Amino acid sequence: MIVLKFGGSSVADAACMRQVAKLAEAALPKAPLVVLSAMGKTTNGLFDAAKAAEAGDLAEAMSRQRALMAAHRKAAEELFDGVVPESLDVALTDLFGELELLLRGVAMLRELSARSMDAIASLGERLSTRIFAAFVGGAWVDARTVLRTNEVFGEAVPQQAAIRPLAEMHLKSQVGPGRVVVTQGYIGATEDGLTTTLGRGGSDYSAALFGAALDAEEVQIWTDVEGVLTCDPRIVPDALPIPDLSFAEAAELAAFGAKVLHPATIQPAVEARIPVTVRHTQKPEGRFTTISAEVRSGGPITALASRGPVTVLTVSSTRMLAQSGFLARLFEVFGRRGVSVDLVATAEVSVSLTVEADVPLKPLLQDLSAFATVEIHEGRAIIAAVGERLKSTPGLGAKLLTALGDINVEMISMGANEINLSLVVQEERTAEALRRLHQVLVGTPS
Repeated sequence: MIVLKFGGSSVADAACMRQVAKLAEAALPKAPLVVLSAMGKTTNGLFDAAKAAEAGDLAEAMSRQRALMAAHRKAAEELFDGVVPESLDVALTDLFGELELLLRGVAMLRELSARSMDAIASLGERLSTRIFAAFVGGAWVDARTVLRTNEVFGEAVPQQAAIRPLAEMHLKSQVGPGRVVVTQGYIGATEDGLTTTLGRGGSDYSAALFGAALDAEEVQIWTDVEGVLTCDPRIVPDALPIPDLSFAEAAELAAFGAKVLHPATIQPAVEARIPVTVRHTQKPEGRFTTISAEVRSGGPITALASRGPVTVLTVSSTRMLAQSGFLARLFEVFGRRGVSVDLVATAEVSVSLTVEADVPLKPLLQDLSAFATVEIHEGRAIIAAVGERLKSTPGLGAKLLTALGDINVEMISMGANEINLSLVVQEERTAEALRRLHQVLVGTPS
C-alpha cells in the first residue's frame, strides 16, 4: 500500500478536490491511504475565530465560524452538483455545531487553553476529510483512534510504539486494493482520548507515521511544487527539481532555509526505509523528488540554500592562546542566555560565530565582555552548499571562490559533516552569490 498526503493548497476548493480524487483513483491498485490537511486557509480561520472568542468578541467569532461553514458547504455542493448527501450534510452540521459550542465556551470563560485550541484546530481536517471521503466513496477513519500522542497540546509528540498496534486495529483492515481510505493529518489524541495537534507541518508527520506503521511501499507528499529544487526559484529562475535526495541532504537544506518539508516530519518513514516522494498535485506526470536514507545524488553539490539576516560575532582574547577551557566558558554564556549558534570558525586568539538577527545582544555582550572583546557585524547571510560528495571533490574550494569573484566571503565553515559547506556574505549580495554558485556548481542535474 501507499500513503498519499495532500496539503491545504491541494484541497483548497472543489476543483482542487476533484484533482486529488483523480490521483487517489489512479492509485487504487496500490491500496491508497489518503491523508488530508484542512482546506486552504481553514486552520488560520479557526485560530482567528478562537482568538476573537478569547477576547470576548463572540459576534466576530461566530461570523468567522459562519464564513468557514459557508466555504465548506459551497465546496460540498459543487462536488455533488448542488445535492449534498444527507449523511454528509448531517456530519457537517454536527462538526460546525461542535465548533460553535467550543467558541461559546471560550468566549464565556475568556480563556483559550492549548487543549481548547487543539480541539478547535482539529475541525479543519475533520471537515475536509468528511467532504472528500463522501465524494470518492471512501472509508473515513478518525486519525485520533490511531495517532497516539503525549499531552503536550499544540506540539504533541507521537508515541510510535503505540501507533503501530492501533494502526493494525483501525486502519489495516480498511486498506486494500480498489478502495480509498481517508484520514486526517496534523491531529491525534492522548491515551485518554483528548484531541491534540502536532504543530504546523504536522500533516507530513502524520503521513510518515501512518506509512511506517503500515509498512507502506511509498509515502507521497503532494504539494504545489515539482519536488525539492536546486535553489529558491524566486532567486534562481533556472532552479530545477532534484531527482534524488538523501535524508541528510534534506535535513541540511531545511536547516539553512530551503522551503522543503522539514526532515523531522518524514523521519519515521525514512527510518523504516520507506522512500518519500515530493510531487506537484497539478502536474502528476511532472518531475518529482525522492528522499531516502540511501545516498543517490550525483554531483558534489546537490542544492543551495540561504538564510538571513544573521549577525556575526567575533570574540577575541589573548587568553585563548595555549589555554584550555576558553571555549567552554564562551559557549556557557550562549547556553545560559538561551542563544543558538549556527556557524563557528576559530583562530589562535578569536572565535567567529553566527546568531539569528533577532537575538538580544546587550545581555550577551555584557557577559562576553567580562573576558573578551567582541566585534559585531550585522546584516549578513549564510549560504549553504549541500551535497554528499563535497568533501571528496578536489578543487571544489577554488571553484567556489572563483565563482563568487568580487563577493567577499567573511566566514567559511566545513567539517562538522561532509555534506555542508557554509559561507557568510553581506546580505545584500546573497541573491547574486546564489545565482553565480548555481550556474557554476549545480548546473543541470543529470
